[in-house]
Amino acid sequence: MIKMADVAITRMSSKGQVVIPAEMRRDFKEGEQFIVIRNGKQLILKRAKDFGENLKDDLLFAKRTEEAWKRYERGEFKSMNAKDFLKELEKW
Repeated sequence: MIKMADVAITRMSSKGQVVIPAEMRRDFKEGEQFIVIRNGKQLILKRAKDFGENLKDDLLFAKRTEEAWKRYERGEFKSMNAKDFLKELEKW
């Protein structure tokens, strides 16, 4: 059986604070950490402890990957053949 999602309405303050309605936070404790994920115009709130132990590393990797993709889209990457690429790697 599929459970329908609980729904509640809240507002964002001028400081960007959002109150989680009491009926929605009964399984959460004060001070608990959450991850906020933006997906277009949607915000997803996930309990940090529900992610893997490598969450911080995963988030850093995701951020660096996103930044690299934006640089690629702006044309900031250069193209080269495999032989030249390997020569560049040797310099590192």
